[in-house]
Formats: sequence, structure tokens, C-alpha cells
Amino acid sequence: MYDRQSFISELEKRNPGEPEFIQAVSEVLESVIDVVNDDPEYLNANILERITEPDRVFMFKVEWENDEGEVCVNKGYRVQFNNSIGPYKGGLRFHPSVTLSTMKFLAFEQIFKNSLTTLPMGGGKGGSDFNAKGKSDTEILRFCRSFMTELQKYIGPETDVPAGDIGVGSREIGYLYGQYKRLRDENSGVLTGKGRNWGGSLIRPEATGYGAIYFADEVVKAQNETLNGKTIAVSGFGNVAWGACIKATELGAKVVAISGPDGYVYDKAGVSTKEKWDYMLELRASNNDVVQPYAERFGAEFFPGKKPWELKVDIACPCAFQNELNRADAEALIKSGVQYVVETSNMGCTTDAVNLFLNKKIPFGPGKAVNAGGVAVSGLEMSQNSLKYSWEAEEVDAKLKRIMKDIHEACVTDGTDAGGYINYVKGANIAGFRKVADSMLDLGY
Repeated sequence: MYDRQSFISELEKRNPGEPEFIQAVSEVLESVIDVVNDDPEYLNANILERITEPDRVFMFKVEWENDEGEVCVNKGYRVQFNNSIGPYKGGLRFHPSVTLSTMKFLAFEQIFKNSLTTLPMGGGKGGSDFNAKGKSDTEILRFCRSFMTELQKYIGPETDVPAGDIGVGSREIGYLYGQYKRLRDENSGVLTGKGRNWGGSLIRPEATGYGAIYFADEVVKAQNETLNGKTIAVSGFGNVAWGACIKATELGAKVVAISGPDGYVYDKAGVSTKEKWDYMLELRASNNDVVQPYAERFGAEFFPGKKPWELKVDIACPCAFQNELNRADAEALIKSGVQYVVETSNMGCTTDAVNLFLNKKIPFGPGKAVNAGGVAVSGLEMSQNSLKYSWEAEEVDAKLKRIMKDIHEACVTDGTDAGGYINYVKGANIAGFRKVADSMLDLGY
């Protein structure tokens, strides 16, 4: 029998200085420990020890030359965590905050996120502490080539299929894939998020945001409401927030806030026109990480150095970074009457914030369920690459909507308590865990 605190204490001893990873495991363990303790097969197979230890971790040096001819050095990572249900699958993140702990937490979360999609994909993650801000296009190209020169040793279309994440968009995927082809002399679906001209899928850039709103729509419907007329605060202004703004508008909701490291913008009229969505992409492409110009261009209000969680909205969607919404933010949202929280970034809320929402019986969608739309469409891109075929946007969107609906139903099945409250955190963790754990047993290891 497992004791939660004893298990976490041992995990901390084996993984010192990795708070994000410990937080991610603790959150899953809270939901699944009773499931494991009630199943003799899980206990006899030591499933918890095995599922919380990565299959392998690659750490490597990335040397590249800047425009002044100076040699620069960054750290590179690839964590291949669990491939029981398919090839390792998970994004690459280029950001100065990248550490081994963040890579392990993201790869661990990816196991269950991928499991929830029902597609045959295992969990992995990778990246580098490279910072693209202020770098020229040629510097980014040199870095990507150097990074892939090392990464290509460990990946393949049936082994490990990386995608994009923070700091890795279509430009970076193109540079990475070009170097992979140069070194391996093959055209294969080894990366997803590719350009449409060379194997990419329609609606992949929008997929995470689209999927989050589809999930939010199901959450609202479960409370006998609709998205129509709901106000939404979104953090971030990149691809995820962009996709969320588009799909929310399409379904009748109104996104009234987006944010960046410099503060947030309140747009009373709504981030609801193609001109505004296009400008969000322009801002992101500039690598300046500021959202204030949006306010200046569209006559919105800008609140420097603040988060959008102080606004009175119906739905809060943290879309930017891990632990971006803390307990104080949660208290502010609850005080202003927030009805739903849809965690669109990976582990976007701190543990105490999540617990507060759950204790107040506010419907809370966890990141591993809410943002699974991105990897779901990546999985669909892998299928299209295997078929040497491309589906129309409407077909991909329909498949995405179906997947998000199925994820919601799985959460409801495993997360509804005796009083009728749907604990989506518990539901997502149990549903994702069971499929992976059962696969590990079936495979005899």
C-alpha cells in the first residue's frame, strides 16, 4: 500500500532541486493513489515507481555562432518519459526558464495528456534555455541547426516525434526539420507543427486554443449553460491565446483581456475581429514580448505590470506559463464571481490556487485535459504523414471537437462525486493514468 507523503518524500530524495516535477507528480498522485491501492495488479507491478521515472533523459551542449562571430553555448534536453501507448510525443520549448525540472514535469504531464486523446502517443518533452529575444533570424537558424544536430540521434517517426512549444513556432520547426533532412536524408513525420507546404496539418497553429474552448463549451454545457454571451479573460497573446480568441468568438463568447510580461490589455469591445487576431500574431512574431501596442492600436485599456485575473469575467483561461495563476489571483477571481476556470497552459495554476477552486466547487478544467487539442492535432498530423495525405480544415476541426468532447466525457466519468460536482482534475488524472498503467501491465513490463 502506498502512503502519499512517504512516496513524495522518496521522490524528492531521488530528484533534488526539481520543484516543478515534484508538483506535477504530487497533483497526479493525489487523484490516483486510491485507485492504485485498490488494485493488486498495480501494487504488485510497482506501477507508481515505474510511471514516475523517465525511460531516459538526454542532456547535451548546443554550440552556435552569433552574428558577431562569437561562439555561444546553451543547454539542450530531451526527456523520453513513457512510451507504453505509442512513440514519445511532446513539444520543444526554447526559453531561458528551461531546466531539467521543467522538462521532466512537462514530459510527465504529457504522458496523461496524450493518453486522454485516445491516440497512440507516449509522453516526452524537450527544449533549451536559448532565448530568441533580440536574436536575428540567422542566429536562430544557426541555433536550431546545432540543436537538431544533437537531437536527431534520439528521435524518429516511430520512436520520438517532437513538436513546437513556447519559443518554437513554424519558423523554428522549419529550421529544425531542414537540418534533420540534411543529416538523415529522409522525408518523415519526425516533427509536427510543420508548414503546410511540407507535411503540416491545417489548423495546427490554432489547435490548442480551439481545443481549450471546445472543452470549455462542454464544461459549461454540463452546468446547463452555453458559452454564448460569456466573458473570458485570457493570459498570453501567442498561438494558444490567438486560437482561443477565434474559437470563443465563433461560439458566441467574448474575450475581453489578453496579456504579456508587460501587463494586460482590457478590450471592452472584445478581441473579436480578424484585424485584432492578425495583430496578435504580428506582436508575437516581433519577439518583443509586449502587449501594450495592441491597446494603443485598438483603443483598449492597458494595465502595466498586472495580471488579467483582477477583472470581473465569467471564465478565466490561463494560457501562458506554468504557475502563472496563484492563490491570490484565485481569490480575486472568486471574489469577482468567476464561474469557470479553464487551465489552458501546462500546470498554469499553483497547487493552492487549484485547491481553492475545487473547495469552492468552481468547475476547473486542468491543463492536461484542456490543452490536449494541440497534441491531438499533432497526432492527426502524424496520421496524415503516414498516409501521405492531407485532410481539409473542416475535417481536422471536426476530429478535434470530437476528441475534446470525449476527453470531457472521460473526466466526467471518473471525476463526478456523490454530490454531483465534477472534479475534472481527478477525472482527467484517473482516466489518463489507467490507460497508461494498463498498457504497461499488458506489455509485461
